[in-house]
Amino acid sequence: MSDLIEAAILGVVQGLTEFLPISSTGHLILAEKALGIQGDKFGLRFDAAIHLGTLTAVLIYFRLRWLSLAGAWFQSLATRDWQATPDSRLAWLLLLATIPAGLIGLAIESTAEDTFRSPALVAVMLIAFCLPMLLAERLGRQDRDLGSIRPLDALLLGLAQSIALIPGVSRSGITISAGMLRGFRREEAAAFAFLLSAPIIAAAGGKQIFDIVRGDVDGASAAYDVYAVGLITAAMVGYVTIAFLLRFLRTNPLNAFIIYRVCLGVAVLGLVAAGVL
Repeated sequence: MSDLIEAAILGVVQGLTEFLPISSTGHLILAEKALGIQGDKFGLRFDAAIHLGTLTAVLIYFRLRWLSLAGAWFQSLATRDWQATPDSRLAWLLLLATIPAGLIGLAIESTAEDTFRSPALVAVMLIAFCLPMLLAERLGRQDRDLGSIRPLDALLLGLAQSIALIPGVSRSGITISAGMLRGFRREEAAAFAFLLSAPIIAAAGGKQIFDIVRGDVDGASAAYDVYAVGLITAAMVGYVTIAFLLRFLRTNPLNAFIIYRVCLGVAVLGLVAAGVL
């Protein structure tokens, strides 16, 4: 299989699973194992490229909202009132929510990269973290929108997102579940999760680029067309996935994703036990 086809497959996997509540890191690990791709075959630049792809998707999809949030944030600085408008309030709370994930990410980044890449661990996390999704569906009131978000909500959702550093958890899945348990409607929790993902994805990609520029890693392990294919496929598929999931969650529960996670987790554990993975 050519490098371009492998890059396209990984870009599609990233674009789909970054936003669906099924774990992007976990699926990339499994996809690399299934395709026989060594983890460092394309290098850190490729990881940065596909992260840039999904960041592009969330920036373009929410472009009007980002402009509104940015304008309101600067207005709040001018008026010295962080709650001057609903958008300024949301902008500040998005910033607040990034703090837990950022701090915890810096603290355990090297451990997560070196230790949490086992297919068996991915499978266990895929199954185990169906529980928050089940609880969210059973216990969540789902009567709040983002206009009612409070600082405590933002901190809790940010803490929830930080758990997704473990492959198999899912950044969107755990954040949506936490939002629903705080009473937000599914699609509102998903919108916050996607908005919150932008600074985290940007930080992850930026850290990879910084490591490449500083020379800490060998980032030149693939041709530029490989990076371009990964970025473009991740961006296009990511955009479509965001649109699909927001529409889907307006009228549908998380059950389909829970069933998928359990089936995939059981299948992977079976393959690990058989020595295939």
